[in-house]
Amino acid sequence: MRPKASVLIAEDESQARESLRALLEDEGYQVLCAPDGMEASRILNQSSVEAAVIDIRMPFKDGLALLRELKDHPAPPAVLIMTAYGTSAVAIEAMALGAFDYLTKPLNFDELRIQLQRAIEDRRRTSELEAYRIEEDAQQESEIVGSSPAMQKLYKMIGQVSSTDSTVLIRGESGTGKEVVARAIHKHSLRASRRLVKVNCASIPETLLEAELFGHERGAFTGASQRRIGKFEYAAGGTLFLDEIGELGHATQVKLLRVLQDHCIERLGSNITIPLDVRILAATNCDLESAVKEGRFREDLYYRLNVVTLRIPPLRQRHEDIMELAQFLLRRSANRMKLQIPSISEEAKELLCNSDWPGNVRELEHCLERALILSRSGVILREHVELSAVPSASDPMDSFSLEDGLRSAVAKLERRLIEKALASSGGNRTRASEILKINRRLLYDKLREYGME
Repeated sequence: MRPKASVLIAEDESQARESLRALLEDEGYQVLCAPDGMEASRILNQSSVEAAVIDIRMPFKDGLALLRELKDHPAPPAVLIMTAYGTSAVAIEAMALGAFDYLTKPLNFDELRIQLQRAIEDRRRTSELEAYRIEEDAQQESEIVGSSPAMQKLYKMIGQVSSTDSTVLIRGESGTGKEVVARAIHKHSLRASRRLVKVNCASIPETLLEAELFGHERGAFTGASQRRIGKFEYAAGGTLFLDEIGELGHATQVKLLRVLQDHCIERLGSNITIPLDVRILAATNCDLESAVKEGRFREDLYYRLNVVTLRIPPLRQRHEDIMELAQFLLRRSANRMKLQIPSISEEAKELLCNSDWPGNVRELEHCLERALILSRSGVILREHVELSAVPSASDPMDSFSLEDGLRSAVAKLERRLIEKALASSGGNRTRASEILKINRRLLYDKLREYGME
């Protein structure tokens, strides 16, 4: 639970000020007091407070003047205005200047408590969303790189689908940048000012995925101690990106189909239907057509998702983009790690351009990050981007003892193979499951079993 907020009381009447101080301190707030507008301005400039209860009429500087100052404050508090002059003009101006609400004197302390808590929660929620927006904006910096004909075709299609509300199915091999394409579609859509919410359908156990998507009411199941909204509600007005859609279980497929048909959901444990305004983007590297034929994926859901399909070409089909992409990824990694951007030797360029990159852009990114760390002279050499390691000449079975028994040896081998696959994939679990030739859900089960999450 978050600690109680710090609150500023700006009130020129000493008795009213001390009464408010006592009330809020009893509620657990940290309270600062100012007897006039000038002192309040000084405190707001020098101290970090989450909320301020400000009287309209004060000596030297009134409450509206303080509100005007706060418009340029880097992290303004939530403000409740107090006034004995409850005119519509005062209320309208205070709200226009950014006040959360205004309270008429004499104050109703119960109303003050409720409104103060709401104001603080609203400010915290707004701050979190702003941080989320800044993070998203940082991630969205021209991450789709390439000038090849295949990429030019992809850019054109992104531009065409972005301005619509159609469901889009993004297909491509692991590491090609399906999430990057989803972000680009959202960024250029009419919903760009709202949230893009991402869900990896393969990383969440089937038993928890339904609650994650649709939310739940308090007491809906063991451990549901309070109501929680799901990703669909959280994305209201924006975009929901369902990654690894081919990994959905049958029960969740049925519920998702209903959402796409009826544009509404019901939280777990509730009979109340909640209408939705959410755009759906989905992504997969699975062969959904084969999954439909084999009965692993519902045909009706497939057609609901497959309204518009975007296919991202693998890196081996656009070798002409590799150096442009490598320079971009190298610059981004260097900026993130605060290192000087090195140049790439001709031998290293030749190796990069002639490689097939089965892990696609993600594999190239991890290779360049490793090369950035290893290069010391400001130049990335061929040895820094070598992709193959010299195999060990020793017998791998020498590390296993017969005394441990078969079950222990198999577990030890499984764990080592998983660690090796994760290292080879740069930590990407989807790519690791492909290397191991197992289903992603089995990999997630093994990670939990061996405590490797």
